[in-house]
Amino acid sequence: MNKPHPYLPNSVPEIKDKMMEDIGIRSIDDLYSDIPVDLRFEGDLDIPGPHTESEVRKVISGLLEKNLSLRCPPFLGGGVWPHYIPAVVDEIVHRAEFLTSYTPYQPEITQGMLQAVFEYQSLICELVGMEVANSSVYDWASALGETARMACRLTRRFTIIVPSLISPSRLAVLKAYAEPADIRIIYVDYDKTTGQVDLEDLKEKIDKETAAVYVENPSYLGFLEEGVEAIAEMAHDSKALFIAGVDPISLGIIKPPGEYNADIVIGEGQPLGNYMNFGGPLLGIIACRAEPKIIRQLPGRLIGMTRTQDGSKRGFTMTLQTREQHIRREKATSNICTNEALLAVASAVYLSLMGPSGVRELSELVASRARYAMRRIGELPGVRAPLFRSFHFKEFTVRFNGKTVAEVHRELLDRRLHGGKSLVKEFPDLGETALYCVTELHTKKDIDRLVSALGEVLEG
Repeated sequence: MNKPHPYLPNSVPEIKDKMMEDIGIRSIDDLYSDIPVDLRFEGDLDIPGPHTESEVRKVISGLLEKNLSLRCPPFLGGGVWPHYIPAVVDEIVHRAEFLTSYTPYQPEITQGMLQAVFEYQSLICELVGMEVANSSVYDWASALGETARMACRLTRRFTIIVPSLISPSRLAVLKAYAEPADIRIIYVDYDKTTGQVDLEDLKEKIDKETAAVYVENPSYLGFLEEGVEAIAEMAHDSKALFIAGVDPISLGIIKPPGEYNADIVIGEGQPLGNYMNFGGPLLGIIACRAEPKIIRQLPGRLIGMTRTQDGSKRGFTMTLQTREQHIRREKATSNICTNEALLAVASAVYLSLMGPSGVRELSELVASRARYAMRRIGELPGVRAPLFRSFHFKEFTVRFNGKTVAEVHRELLDRRLHGGKSLVKEFPDLGETALYCVTELHTKKDIDRLVSALGEVLEG
């Protein structure tokens, strides 16, 4: 009998039988016994072939030709956004010394990567107005879950208050983090006219069991939260922590969370030089105040800078490693161990290229183009944009009367335009509403084309 090879596919029947015998199963189907029967595919897949490699290429190319090419960037946000990435960002992150690096456990041979991550942390701190930042967690959602647990460990309380208009995907991840730790999630209501957090409702719901109050600014629906100082004061009066979630691009024109007394800042680093990547990988931002007890509960990597004893040379290393899973195992502050430092390096390069004035100019450009799009779309008959009377940054709600979001979206695709994200299932109380996004990649011509297409769709 042929001997199984450990690194090659083993499709010979005798080898497959031997492998199943060794692991104690009678058929391949036994490997899927934990999957409910109604979710399993019955029968054989209709896979043509066998084909040669060149034939397979032709088949796949034919399938790919069915993909729809858009006339302009998608007007789609909701957590991942289209932004311009300078060519030099790609050039630097594709260098082998960055591209092939993993967690720098040996500082003597990874000083370059350590310095790059240190620069990222420093730039994030400057951007969000905090003293300490990590590198990194998976995305904004995992950052929220991690900081919720972090707040509970710090306060010895187990209730997290979140806005009702929170991102549903981030909420789902928060629930996954909260349930095994017996953390309770409470929702605070919002003003139906402005979308702002209802401060009176928040005041009633904060109590001695509240570990943290979390807000998103800008909110998931795109508007800025105007009462952040009052929310921070309420949280601190009850000895709870205040966690602010941000879109880092917005911080060019709005006050950074450190200036309105946030204890922990989280957000999504994808707009800072990282592609949309079909939804991932992403870059979760976490930063906090420089209090030892808070830093000790911070998940992820921390890179520190020091000098030799004679002060002649500067060096970088991972610091406070006793918080982490590779030392403390199950007693670690977090079991996140996958290093996303390459995305952090991209963000460091991007922020270094932009500088403070560049980030401000970008923020102003995004906000002005979004405002133009809101005004033009809101002028269409049968449309309300935005739903809430608040300042919006780059995303805004559009409600359709007389047509469903699905119908509008489908007809826009027929015109090679990608509309906004449907909110019908996430927030049914808002009616036939979609979340649209406008960034620096959307020109006035692109926005005018969208408005013209929407006019045609709504008249049809």
